Amino acid sequence: MSELVTGDAVVLGVRPARLPSRALASAIDLAAVFTVFILISVVLGIASAALDEAALAAIMVASFLLVLVGGPVAVETLSHGRSLGKLVCGLRVVRDDGGPIRFRHALVRGGMGLVEILMTFGVLASIASLVSARGRRVGDLFAGTLVIRERVAVPGRSVAVPPPPPWLVGRFAQLDLSAVPDELWLAVRQYLTRMQQLDPGVGRSIADRLAADLVERTGTAVPQGVPAAAFLAAVLHERQARDARRVFGAAGAGVPV
Repeated sequence: MSELVTGDAVVLGVRPARLPSRALASAIDLAAVFTVFILISVVLGIASAALDEAALAAIMVASFLLVLVGGPVAVETLSHGRSLGKLVCGLRVVRDDGGPIRFRHALVRGGMGLVEILMTFGVLASIASLVSARGRRVGDLFAGTLVIRERVAVPGRSVAVPPPPPWLVGRFAQLDLSAVPDELWLAVRQYLTRMQQLDPGVGRSIADRLAADLVERTGTAVPQGVPAAAFLAAVLHERQARDARRVFGAAGAGVPV
């Protein structure tokens, strides 16, 4: 699948964020976090005046971890990849395939951020971002995420993923997509947005290969008479619909993911 993920591909019409904008966003986030930590420390110091030094130290350490790690993780999870700094700089964290992040992604990024940003004063994160082709730090690599620029001037119209045939919409509502990796979703998305530019024979070959990979991951064969490209569009549409139900809270309980 890696040969289909080309360097000139742009996920969802946006561009990866680079070190300067990420550094500015991180500085804003750290300033906000340390401000909150100082305020909480003052309140806890006043409220815990009667405690001994050991208990007070334990409370301070717990509050430090809660604010500096738990706070950013909660904010990124609830805001679907945004934070104060990223909002100011027009950035957002997404999965490798362009979908919204979940708690596990934010938790891995937050845990690694404690090491590569706070403990190394941002040196490790800066080096990793500079050497990465998409400006990712170590936490992004482990979490399978990417920080993108949301506010970018894109010349011309962005290429949207073509919808599936109406008669295929909802046909794969019970399909188990949990074993499909993000790299395969990205390859399917890229193929569908570029299939009109491909030689027909080459396009059919790529569609057949991607459909075979999806069949292998889901355990469900392509329905008889359904072209491979239409199958890819319908399955991707189902994935996007499930993501939308998670993000916006629409009724969707019981749908396998």
